Amino acid sequence: MSSLADATVQSDLDIAPLLLPARVLLNDAEALQAAHELATAARQQAARRDQQRKLPWAQIEQFTRSGLGSISIPREYGGPQVSFVTLAEVFAIISAADPALGQIPQNQFGILKLILGSATERQKKQLFQSVLEGWRIGNAGPERGSKNTLELKARITADGDGYLLNGRKFYSTGALFAHWVAVKALNDDGKQVLAFVRRGTPGLRIVDDWSGFGQRTTASGTILLDNVRVDADLVVDNWRINESPNIQGAVSQLIQAAIDAGIARAAIDDAIAFVRERSRPWIDANVERASDDLYVIADIGKLKIELHAAEALLRKAGQVLDQVSAAPISAESAARASIAVAEAKVLTTEISLLASEKLFELAGSRATLAEFNLDRHWRNARVHTLHDPVRWKYHAVGAYHLNGTLPARHSWI
Repeated sequence: MSSLADATVQSDLDIAPLLLPARVLLNDAEALQAAHELATAARQQAARRDQQRKLPWAQIEQFTRSGLGSISIPREYGGPQVSFVTLAEVFAIISAADPALGQIPQNQFGILKLILGSATERQKKQLFQSVLEGWRIGNAGPERGSKNTLELKARITADGDGYLLNGRKFYSTGALFAHWVAVKALNDDGKQVLAFVRRGTPGLRIVDDWSGFGQRTTASGTILLDNVRVDADLVVDNWRINESPNIQGAVSQLIQAAIDAGIARAAIDDAIAFVRERSRPWIDANVERASDDLYVIADIGKLKIELHAAEALLRKAGQVLDQVSAAPISAESAARASIAVAEAKVLTTEISLLASEKLFELAGSRATLAEFNLDRHWRNARVHTLHDPVRWKYHAVGAYHLNGTLPARHSWI
């Protein structure tokens, strides 16, 4: 078993991961098939990886080689451009097997959307092509100790024909596994840019110090930037994304909701399997099997109904995104997309937390034994759903429907 200390030493060496050829998927059906194949492989040791904090390197490599990393790239740039309905289902399928494996590439897809909306044509061609060839993009956006998630202390300054990056990042999901590290920083004009740094660049350190009690194998730890040299043509003016209405935030949130839906699916499946195979019936139920207990049956029914409601809103949100993106985006259509995703995110958050907690009530005290590691479902749900507060989703939905107020334009709605 590799310890956190061992992992930290290895990541400090900052050896870039292997770059292996990636398949280019042709359509939505192939993307779904690849997701099911990956989920089948990933599910086998998911509980053990969580228990031992063993990072899913082999599974991430399979994700990339299968072509799943490029499924949202537009057709005009050589990608399959699957529907948003399919994109959400791909992440739900993978996350039901291992939600850490779902979260690791999550930011890559948000960043691809940022590239599409704010990069130059030359940058789009270069970065999209690299992902098609198997390059992975990791996140270096959030920081600790700032006023809020939008405030940045990292700086990028002009230096000759390039730039120098300095700062410290945290919640850097995907960076340890990446070939590109996408760093948000403020430029000399005080505007936010997104700099693409090649792994192995001097001055870049990725420290595997993530210690969250859930999503333990995402390696969402620290990035240190000390005079990191960046080519001028790899700095994207992502501040431009907010110059016009867009669905970048809604796309990011759709994937977040899909991961939570996957966690809920797995928790309910494990509850059903444990009740059927291992649980003892309560003495007052007067039944031979726990699965014949009327109250247990009713609770499983309720969980399934709430899961199916969340999945239905997730599909609807994907459909709305598909409709909105098929036409020029206006402030009103962008708002409609954000609200549809927010509604889905409320239900996927709530069912992931409820199902992962209810599992133990229905399965009984034996389900708490460490050998089963069933608490990982609740730990994963609790940590992942903290990306943004559901209470503000309720507010955004209510303000939209009651007063016609359009939601804020950022990555969390």
